[in-house]
Amino acid sequence: MKLRLCTIAAGALFAGAALAQDAYVIGVSGAMTGPVAGNYAPVVEAMKAYLEHVNGKGGVNGRKVRVVVLDDQAQPSRAAANAKQLLAQEKVLMLLNTSLSSTYAPMVGESKRAGVPLYFAGSVCPKETYPPADPLQFCSTAFGANLDSQAALAFVRSQAKQPVRIGFAAMAIPIARAEIDYAEGLSKTLGMTPVEKQISPPPTPDYTPFATKLKDANPNWVFSWSPWVSQVRTFEAMRRLGWSGSYITWAHLNAEEELARIRDGQFYVFGTNAFVEDNLPVHAEIRAVAARANLRYPVSYLTEGFVAGLVIENALKNTPWPPTPQKALAAMNRLKVDLKGLRGGPLEWTKENHFRTRQYYRVWRWDPAKNQIARVQDWQAIEVKR
Repeated sequence: MKLRLCTIAAGALFAGAALAQDAYVIGVSGAMTGPVAGNYAPVVEAMKAYLEHVNGKGGVNGRKVRVVVLDDQAQPSRAAANAKQLLAQEKVLMLLNTSLSSTYAPMVGESKRAGVPLYFAGSVCPKETYPPADPLQFCSTAFGANLDSQAALAFVRSQAKQPVRIGFAAMAIPIARAEIDYAEGLSKTLGMTPVEKQISPPPTPDYTPFATKLKDANPNWVFSWSPWVSQVRTFEAMRRLGWSGSYITWAHLNAEEELARIRDGQFYVFGTNAFVEDNLPVHAEIRAVAARANLRYPVSYLTEGFVAGLVIENALKNTPWPPTPQKALAAMNRLKVDLKGLRGGPLEWTKENHFRTRQYYRVWRWDPAKNQIARVQDWQAIEVKR
């Protein structure tokens, strides 16, 4: 009996190894559960659903794409353990991070030790993906450090009818804190007066103390750049306190749905993904893929994951068989992906630029008079340079 069990176990292991060798294997560490899962889990699920759709049409270069997802709950220690497992046991071609920036450092370390590319999909793009890029770090996520602040504050300046007294709000995570510090400095060069900056810890049960300090500084604009929960709850707390100014913040996955819930004409969101209300042909494709996969998230939450799926598919098409991390890296260093209108232009990576060569921004708000979402600013391009 022992011999038979050993034989079965060995056969199962052999079959698993054969499956891995016959597929492109991608490894993901993401915040699938926990307080910030709402920003990250939909990205992973949409990306997986798209790649299953690709598998259903014959895969990539006649091979299946296998996606291994491990939950890090936005905890650095879990992300480190996940990266080690994905590299050592799954032998992945590339690592994906879809989690808070606090998980970046351990995954970057493991990526460097193994020489395997690390792709940030749904996670904020670190500066290391900008030119001159780190050799192993890549990012397709809509939002990116520094460029987002430039776009947001340029919009504020274009809209302001009086001198801008600006407040800032962010979550106490590394990239958000760095970005809001950058925005504060940038605002001074644009002739604005920064009056207050509040950093709230994750998670925060009550945003009233932070909102109170912002309101008491009497800003006429506030800029927030963080996970959605921090952005919107700070705004709502300020409104409850009687603040009547304008607020601009990043258009995360749920922004389209949330604008309709909040219904405030001075609550602006800016971003680089087209809204589902545009009803592009690609949105019909996303709906069909989501329905087949029985995804539980609104279609408006799925754009970021669909973009990640397109990027992975295109990178693997140019990764010769048998695949290695080095071959995948070479393909990623010369990538151009048609995003089908989901953004203002294609996503292009070069050896020196692992972010994109051009970033396009739109701005929306709720129009109380028309009782609908209104596009306040159409695509505005920022060149991504060294």
